[in-house]
Amino acid sequence: MRSIQRLNKKTTTKTQKERVEEGARYVVLKPAGYPLRSQLHEYPEMSETNVFEFYAREQWSGIVVESGEYLFDRRMFPDFAFKIIDVVPEGSVISHSTMFVVDDIKTEELMPEMFSEINFNDVIGQDGAKRKCRLIIKFFDDPDGFGNWAPRNVLFYGPSGTGKTMLAKALANESEVPIIPIKATQLIGEFVGDGARQLHSLYDRAEELGPCIIFIDELDAIALDRRFQELRGDVIEIVNALLTEMDGVEKREGVCTIAATNRLESLDSAVRSRFEEEIEFIMPDKDERLSILNSNISSFPIALESDVNIKLLAERTHGMSGRDLVEKVLKTALHAAIIEDSQVTNQHLDDAIKSAKSSNPFRNSDEGMFR
Repeated sequence: MRSIQRLNKKTTTKTQKERVEEGARYVVLKPAGYPLRSQLHEYPEMSETNVFEFYAREQWSGIVVESGEYLFDRRMFPDFAFKIIDVVPEGSVISHSTMFVVDDIKTEELMPEMFSEINFNDVIGQDGAKRKCRLIIKFFDDPDGFGNWAPRNVLFYGPSGTGKTMLAKALANESEVPIIPIKATQLIGEFVGDGARQLHSLYDRAEELGPCIIFIDELDAIALDRRFQELRGDVIEIVNALLTEMDGVEKREGVCTIAATNRLESLDSAVRSRFEEEIEFIMPDKDERLSILNSNISSFPIALESDVNIKLLAERTHGMSGRDLVEKVLKTALHAAIIEDSQVTNQHLDDAIKSAKSSNPFRNSDEGMFR
């Protein structure tokens, strides 16, 4: 089950009285059982989230709630407790517009991140992608103004590690809307029909939370050209379900689908044609690599030697993505230094670059030592 992150800029400076009067936007609950009884009973399965939310609002309306506290069922199952995991805004009152999320309700483990903590400034480079994403922000600001011209299906494509997932979460933060991130492989069920049912559940949940972003990562796992699908098992029914949702046969108000892939040319043509916008992500240039290195090196738990040349490091890592720089160079060098009980040195960084290049050769042939 995904953890729920939140960022509520609008309420961080408000007084307690203002937060209470505003009312809770979201309350995240976890069933806690019968803490006041010796016997244990399970709470019944709740498959209809809208029914539970109506029931919860009716009996808990007017209660001021904070994370860590408990709410008790007073009607159907007296004394059954729910622990409050999260409240947005904290210390506000439950109203008839409060949205409830129960992490044990079977919503196919499609838990939203209510608000991402990532913003556009955290995504280094990708200026073209960020510029195009501002259209989606404008859509969420005024969905009615777009009418039939809304950006409902957007495709992110480009090499792995270039910030596609990060920008999707930043977009949700800038728009102040929930995002439901899911890997396409999670939609493949054990039995025929499971995937399609789960996909429709995904869109049902997004519509309940709307306005909302659905982010489907690794789209090619289910939407490869149909010539290759038989090699991976039957996913035709998932693709058909996705096409139905993207076509808007059942219009989902306030829902924007963003999918990501590293294999654009291998996508099924029928799926690809449903995206009205394709946004490219590219490898960082030298200046962007320098910015990525500087922003991450500052958090090293072991101080770098003063003679480490970060600019030269940026030059030596041509062809590497932001993820490569962090995971394959900086982290590898840091771990080597920890093993040796030393500070990170030029040699550690040089060895890390060589290791990264040997596992994924680049076009440049610079194999000299890092100095």
